[in-house]
Amino acid sequence: MEEELNNKKNSRRQFLKKGLLAGAAAAAGGGMLKAYSETPGSGEKVKVMTTNGEIMEVDKAMLKLPRVSVEESHLGIPGKKFVMVIDLAKCKNARKCVQACQRAHHLPKSQEFMKVYLLQDSEKTSPYWFPKPCFHCDNPLCVSVCPVGATFKRRDGIVLIDNNRCIGCKFCMTGCPYSTRVFAWKHYPEFDEDKEPYSPEASSPGKEGTVSKCDFCPDLIRVGKVPYCVSACPMGVIYFGDVDEDTVTNGTETFQFSELIRDRAGYRYLEVLGTRPCVYYLPPVDRQFPVDRGFNDLDESVKNRYLNTPYAKKHKL
Repeated sequence: MEEELNNKKNSRRQFLKKGLLAGAAAAAGGGMLKAYSETPGSGEKVKVMTTNGEIMEVDKAMLKLPRVSVEESHLGIPGKKFVMVIDLAKCKNARKCVQACQRAHHLPKSQEFMKVYLLQDSEKTSPYWFPKPCFHCDNPLCVSVCPVGATFKRRDGIVLIDNNRCIGCKFCMTGCPYSTRVFAWKHYPEFDEDKEPYSPEASSPGKEGTVSKCDFCPDLIRVGKVPYCVSACPMGVIYFGDVDEDTVTNGTETFQFSELIRDRAGYRYLEVLGTRPCVYYLPPVDRQFPVDRGFNDLDESVKNRYLNTPYAKKHKL
């Protein structure tokens, strides 16, 4: 009986994974693999699905992500409700999620949309690494305090910022209880995007004098791909998916969202605040890596962030 149940679970996971791939192909349509001969190769290969359902590798520079209008970006993707799950037992502070996010959003090193903290719940418990993106709350305080409607909640659950409307008042930064937003104090010409019409979905840095944050990479989602932080993590820490389809994946494993949250005691960070985040955490139980491994190969500027933690002081790091 137990073997039969396991076979059924494995079959369901394979079915869910195939469903995600099929959804990716449908979302991609005919334009996902449109290549431009004048585009130089980046040397970085990515796997994509063609319109006839085949998986192939192409140079990342040959993919052109869709640039939807401001109006479309406000509406979101119909029939979707996106969710992220972060497995704290797997995180070793490799910081690949941070680096991939910064590259994709053309952020300087001084700005991070994804941050990794070293948390310790009490003196008698072990510390653990805690990746923290924007939580894309269902009751977002940042939206309610914005005086010009620059921050908005879409029907697919994503919270975005329209930099063309942002006046830099920082009310949203004050209103966010999770401190997930960053302010662009100056213009970075080296990160200038192309001359295409502006879209809040585009992976570009905030304009000078405006606020920006983690956006769940909606330009990738529109072509059936997971956010940059998900695909970059070598440990498979971050899962992304659709609540309505009850499916999440880290690109390698695919699970039923409700089952994963139930069986692993998933929770939402500071849920007592009533913000109803769309990011869930799996507790750091049976951790796969010792926490001190997360201090390896860090830039001094990054390592200094953790030196005042109780763990760092105790171990004289």
